[in-house]
Amino acid sequence: MKKFLLSAAVMLGIATPALAADMAVKAVPAPLPPPVYNWTGFYIGANGGWAQSRSCWDFIPVVGAVVADGCSTRSGGVAGGQIGYRWQTGQFVFGVEGQGDWADLKSSRLSLIDPRFSTTTKTDGIGLITGQLGWAWDAFLLYVKGGAAVTSNRYDIFTTIGGVGVASASSTRWGGAVGVGFDYGFTPNWTIGLEYDHLFMGDANNSFSVVNPIVAGAANRISQDVDMVTVRLNYRFGGPVVARY
Repeated sequence: MKKFLLSAAVMLGIATPALAADMAVKAVPAPLPPPVYNWTGFYIGANGGWAQSRSCWDFIPVVGAVVADGCSTRSGGVAGGQIGYRWQTGQFVFGVEGQGDWADLKSSRLSLIDPRFSTTTKTDGIGLITGQLGWAWDAFLLYVKGGAAVTSNRYDIFTTIGGVGVASASSTRWGGAVGVGFDYGFTPNWTIGLEYDHLFMGDANNSFSVVNPIVAGAANRISQDVDMVTVRLNYRFGGPVVARY
């Protein structure tokens, strides 16, 4: 009996520290799950970059066939801002955005019809109203976009010698736009990104302020396409990071 009690005491003494250690380990709380970025919310931001516009001039006389006068390409800087809203469900992100940019795209070219004159095209404003569809990997977002585009333009005819303005026309043009972009959330509310957009502005007919000196009485028809690359910085309201479960 004494041997049995002694053996039981020894076994209890061995088991007690192990049980205490096991209980201590189990008492440690599990680590919190890593946060996942949430793209939902309104945002506002600024952008800046480069754009290139290509235009082809045609003259449309009162009677007779359309007279082509060649094409020109111009490039320059753009800067502006954007405001929008995004909604995330799973890894899909849906959004709508309005963007407006000041532009400095201007080119002059000698007229092919009458070399005594030069034609000048200037674009000083670009706007976009687009929808977005994106795919998110935590703080990384890749998206495509599409919608409407608008440009503000001025067309002038100058004398080749002396540079005297002899005719002008202004035009606010509407067209379509498609684009692709990438955003990275470097804080819960701040994102930085890169975006490319192509604007299809089609053809537009314009009447000059005076009688056209190159083709008497003719209006001008100008086609336009714009490529634009911008760096974007946004601040997002609401939609904080949440825990992943």
